[in-house]
Amino acid sequence: MKTAILGNQARAMSNFWSVLLRHAQARGHDVLCIIPVAAAHDDPVWEQKLAACGVRLVHYRLDRRGLNPLRDLLTLLDLRRIFKGEKPDALFACAVKPVIYGAFAAALAGFPRKSGRSFMITGLGYMFEGDTPAKRALTHLARLLYRCAFTAAGRVFFQNADDRARFEELGILPSPRAAGGRRPGRTTPADAGPPPDSAERKPDTPSPAVLMCKGTGVDTGHFAFRPPCDGPPVFLYVGRLVAAKGLREFMEAARLTRETYPEAAFRVVGPPEPGPGGVPLKEVLAAQDAGHIEYLGEQPDVRPYLEQARAVLLPSYREGVPVSLMEALSVGRAVIAADAPGSREVAVDGLTGFLVPPGDARALADAAARLIRDPELAARMGRDGRALMETDYDARVTADYLLDVIEARGYCRNPHTVPSARRLNPGG
Repeated sequence: MKTAILGNQARAMSNFWSVLLRHAQARGHDVLCIIPVAAAHDDPVWEQKLAACGVRLVHYRLDRRGLNPLRDLLTLLDLRRIFKGEKPDALFACAVKPVIYGAFAAALAGFPRKSGRSFMITGLGYMFEGDTPAKRALTHLARLLYRCAFTAAGRVFFQNADDRARFEELGILPSPRAAGGRRPGRTTPADAGPPPDSAERKPDTPSPAVLMCKGTGVDTGHFAFRPPCDGPPVFLYVGRLVAAKGLREFMEAARLTRETYPEAAFRVVGPPEPGPGGVPLKEVLAAQDAGHIEYLGEQPDVRPYLEQARAVLLPSYREGVPVSLMEALSVGRAVIAADAPGSREVAVDGLTGFLVPPGDARALADAAARLIRDPELAARMGRDGRALMETDYDARVTADYLLDVIEARGYCRNPHTVPSARRLNPGG
């Protein structure tokens, strides 16, 4: 079976989907990893890691953040050429442009058939913020493009119920209430599979089947548990330098916390974001020069930095299911996150970490201060977080579930992404 995995950058493909790639290889798939042509500033290590998975790499042109229609047309034509030449049996794509243009290109090429096309919504991102006239125009554009693309999709995976509900509100997907079904609540191990109405939907109907998948999962073997480190408390942000991920709130919380606890260190690991919504690198470096944070740049392996941390902070306004928090919990570190879609799936308030109001740097600083004063609380949260990752978010289980769906080219009633494990909650 020839399976095409389509992404928007080699780094994300390597970090988030390497377990899926290896499992597909082990199950006998001829895996085609379709990634953008590397930019001059891209680190070649990510393509090397992908090649080490044993997959074939094929490149296409992609402007990840731009809105130039001519460049997007080149993306569409490149993907159509690849699909027509390779004739894959199945396509799995994630991220905005790979989903939209992958769907269009597959329909134009005729490969794979509609029932073999699977797309994952990993978060709504910049185009759905809608807090300015320009962003509202982008939301309308994204809504139109997704609606058209989904007519060519066999199935669509969502990582959290909030994102699915948002697509229903925007009319991108039909509401289950209109079909007599129920609106899904928070994603839990008991309900992470497809709701009854989507499980019954036939592959040739205009609307795709809608399934739930608990994020990409985390490789709990690679991100192995480590005991807490001794020494001054370290708080870590891992992610692109993006405003919507709460980076400015992180930097302000660092300033506030260090007024009382100057021994605390706040570190930022992640690449600059030159596109819309990015926090300028000079702003991050100014916070470093002021002594509030340490900027460590992009790192090929975040595990040493996770192991040194007391907690990972992600005040993001919206996520799919954030990989940075899953990796932190897998290593045994507490997390502090905004009480926002996606993050609240794994940051269980009072148990694996703390949830704070989105945009509230003071609340973020107060939560960090609690963990400074009580390192044993941070250690206990890390242990409970590790247990949650092992039972509910192991990437191997997620990969097997996705491959079961891809191989069947249909809709699994009993998704393997849902282990029969207890859900950790503050009430026990």
